[in-house]
Amino acid sequence: MLRRILNYKTKTVSLAAFFVAFFTFLGYVLAILRDNFLANFLTNTQADVYWAAFRVPDFVYGILITGGVTAAFLPVFADCWQKDKQAARNLFSNVFTFFLLALAALSFLLAIFAPFIIDLIVPGFSNTQQDQTVILARLMFLSPIILGVSAIFSGVLQYFDFFIAFSLAPIFYNLGIIIGIIFFLPLIGLPGLALGVVFGALMHFFVQLFPLLKVGFMPSFLLQLNSANLKKILKLMAPRTIGAGAYHLNLIVITAIASLLAAGSIKIFNLANNLYGVPLGLIGAPFAIAVFPLLSRCCAKQEKEKFLKALSRTFSSILFLTVPLSAFFFLFRVQIVRLLYGAQISAGGHFGWWETRLTASSVGIFAISIFAACLVPLLARAFYSLQDTKTPVKIAIFSIIFNLFLTYFFVRILGPGNAFANLLANFLKVEKLNNLEILGLPLALSISCLGQFFWLLFYLKRKINLKTYRFLEPFFALKVLMITLISSLAAYFCLRLSAQWFNVNTVLGLFWQIVFSASISISVYCFLALAWGFKEPVLLWRHCLLFVKRFKFHFRGIRGQN
Repeated sequence: MLRRILNYKTKTVSLAAFFVAFFTFLGYVLAILRDNFLANFLTNTQADVYWAAFRVPDFVYGILITGGVTAAFLPVFADCWQKDKQAARNLFSNVFTFFLLALAALSFLLAIFAPFIIDLIVPGFSNTQQDQTVILARLMFLSPIILGVSAIFSGVLQYFDFFIAFSLAPIFYNLGIIIGIIFFLPLIGLPGLALGVVFGALMHFFVQLFPLLKVGFMPSFLLQLNSANLKKILKLMAPRTIGAGAYHLNLIVITAIASLLAAGSIKIFNLANNLYGVPLGLIGAPFAIAVFPLLSRCCAKQEKEKFLKALSRTFSSILFLTVPLSAFFFLFRVQIVRLLYGAQISAGGHFGWWETRLTASSVGIFAISIFAACLVPLLARAFYSLQDTKTPVKIAIFSIIFNLFLTYFFVRILGPGNAFANLLANFLKVEKLNNLEILGLPLALSISCLGQFFWLLFYLKRKINLKTYRFLEPFFALKVLMITLISSLAAYFCLRLSAQWFNVNTVLGLFWQIVFSASISISVYCFLALAWGFKEPVLLWRHCLLFVKRFKFHFRGIRGQN
């Protein structure tokens, strides 16, 4: 059965998109479960060590792989496959060998100098913590090598429409980390966490290896540095690699600053940041990826009006979904954090009230910029479709530099007794908590994200001369804000009311409080949207029904396919 699922070949673009979205959602569920285990199995100090150690190998993987190797490899491979299949096989082996050697060499070099690097990344750690971080980081350096090779497999599988194996790989990666927490950690201590990461990377690799063999691709060693196609891939990667490198460097600097704060600060930031990424992964990225081919075709055919309509329609849809979602995250911040991280699924109990309140406050601050974070990928791809990769990269780098200055500034002014700290504490209802400096990290990131969004929008309007074209329907944003405000008031009163009905000290009580309040709020939002003439609720409902039908039909196909 598992082999049939992994070897299932999607036959349409919509089906591929459905499977990617479905398994992405499952991946986020498993990622939240992983974070719950990390929050409860590990003490604050241990969790800080884990996330600090994870940051450097993740940087290696980020700059070389998430920097765009799959996006750059796929079009070159597709062109090569159409012209000469043997040349395409050679290209695959050449790219496989090049990145295997590059990742291995870089990881080996960084592993040697790990003590010096870790000392720079976590200056606030004790000598014992730094030694533990070095051990974990050195073990974790195996993961970017394995994941890097697996990412190249992903490019081939996407070309041949094997989207299930590609979409399942991240799920197995998180499953490996969970196995490390549950089984390896009790046996050998903190190094077991690193072994779990490596084990997850191996599962990511093998899940994609079997379908790869099915289409006739066996990885082999072939290195041709003068290959024109290899050079073309590296050239296509360059702008996105710079942007990805700046992003991961930003996280490293944030980790360094957090290490100087109270124990658990790195843990709190990462837990909140992972929740912040869920709307981006489920709304922002899928919309941007889905519309990107259409935007590119419109630009290629010089169909400006069609390009603007597609961009405007997608922009409106994301805004319609994410503005109320921002309000939802802010209002339900404590309930969400208590349910997802405070519920002791692992029976560990290292996530207390202090961690809960500060993580919830961080989520509340992140909520301010959820809509912007989800719209940034769309605006960036609008530039890419216009064959301008430099502008979004420049803006991304500038916003990262801006974020670092803001981080330093807010951490400094959120100390005890500061007027701004008291104002923020009153706003978030954490007046009696210490170590509010931690909140400077999400506050800086949210403001810089808003800045990145408005800068991208400003330069995009100037680039395509939007003076004569209305980007949104008249008063669209104002209408969304108004119905969001009304539905938020409904959610607030439902939260207060349901607290008297349900035992919110239990997981089940918290769950039903969120379900009840969110259901009323969503119903109010959709009713007002329909009354005001919005088309989005009807379209979303139709898509949901269509996805359910496809789910039933295509999984019957998987069961019957050899």
